[in-house]
Amino acid sequence: MAYPMQLGFQDATSPIMEELLHFHDHTLMIVFLISSLVLYIISLMLSTKLTHTSTMDAQEVETVWTILPAIILIMIALPSLRILYMMDEINNPSLTVKTMGHQWYWSYEYTDYEDLTFDSYMIPTSELKPGELRLLEVDNRVVLPMEMTIRMLISSEDVLHSWAVPSLGLKTDAIPGRLNQTTLMSTRPGLFYG
Repeated sequence: MAYPMQLGFQDATSPIMEELLHFHDHTLMIVFLISSLVLYIISLMLSTKLTHTSTMDAQEVETVWTILPAIILIMIALPSLRILYMMDEINNPSLTVKTMGHQWYWSYEYTDYEDLTFDSYMIPTSELKPGELRLLEVDNRVVLPMEMTIRMLISSEDVLHSWAVPSLGLKTDAIPGRLNQTTLMSTRPGLFYG
């Protein structure tokens, strides 16, 4: 759960979210190094009057500033593609949950069991108990097992919705007439808001 004035991500609850956090740190370090180099070069150019006239015409410099960005993009793209394929992979799910978005609530159906469906409505602000979170508490929570692969089938009845659980690294759009699929696996027990 996020807390006020939090600067980072929520604690990772799934292997996918852990990979996303590592990728974020990897990319942020590359951006930090590039920004530091550019700031250093700009400050150097502004603070000195010494110039080398043949530097701007050098073939080696042009080769370096063409190849170096390509290498940096490859260093960002390869881990990104690996995570993208990991997110799309489905390994024989133990449980399938069908999620339907409605105008003011979500409907859930455990498809592996007969007649196990329920609706989940947000609790109005006036009915919240002390300690409960406004706009996050619902009357019926989805209960899922941990350390098991779960397939979520997500769609909508009326308008576009977004089904998201940040600590699991999930955000899938619920679109009328389209069935989107995602997998999740929680590595620890807990109550995760989304």
